[in-house]
Amino acid sequence: MKLGDVLILSLALAMVIIGIHQSLVAGIGASYPIFMFAVGLLFWFQLRRNKAKAKEEAEALKVPKKKKKN
Repeated sequence: MKLGDVLILSLALAMVIIGIHQSLVAGIGASYPIFMFAVGLLFWFQLRRNKAKAKEEAEALKVPKKKKKN
């Protein structure tokens, strides 16, 4: 995982923890936007991970061209 992926995942976890705290203190209505932001971060993390995986697979399938001898 790259640093950006770790930051996104850590931020999503922090938002879930904050959302749980806000649910207990102020109710689910007040914490709903926080949970939705956490879900958005998780989707973004998954998108980045899938793109990186697809890029690695595409690079693995490429066959290097052979140079011609003169």
